[in-house]
Amino acid sequence: MGDVDFLTVLFRWIHVGTAIVVLGGSVFMRFVLMPAGSKLPDDAHDELRKNVMAVWKRIVHGGIALFLISGFYNYLVVTRPLHDGDGRYHMLIGIKILLALVVFFLASALVGRSSAFEGLRQARAKWLAIVILLATVIVGISGFVKVRGVPATNSQPAAEANTE
Repeated sequence: MGDVDFLTVLFRWIHVGTAIVVLGGSVFMRFVLMPAGSKLPDDAHDELRKNVMAVWKRIVHGGIALFLISGFYNYLVVTRPLHDGDGRYHMLIGIKILLALVVFFLASALVGRSSAFEGLRQARAKWLAIVILLATVIVGISGFVKVRGVPATNSQPAAEANTE
């Protein structure tokens, strides 16, 4: 098992903690706040949406930054060296990264002000549900590659393969 690297643990916590906050916040927004807000009079609902988005935007943008920093650290420094030559791992991580980029785009468009994405914001409930679905798939892929371990290869004895 060896010594635990503080930086590795810190970046793992940052990555998982950010996922909990952003995905949990998205679920709360879609399935609690949006239905409750829709019962308000239009002017009160618009004011609530404006105030919530002002705060949520900072969390989304900060979360994206933390995901990028911690994700690339975790991949390049921690897990990639363990999975050298493991095509299935790299395929799944590649899919995860592509899905994450889609989630980052949609989340940014939903909290942004650009008129180009007003159509997405008009269908906010649908697009937020898509973000939640994609983020859930990302969490599923992450969980699978984590518990799957490191398969033994020709150049790596089986005893060393399970040291993740």
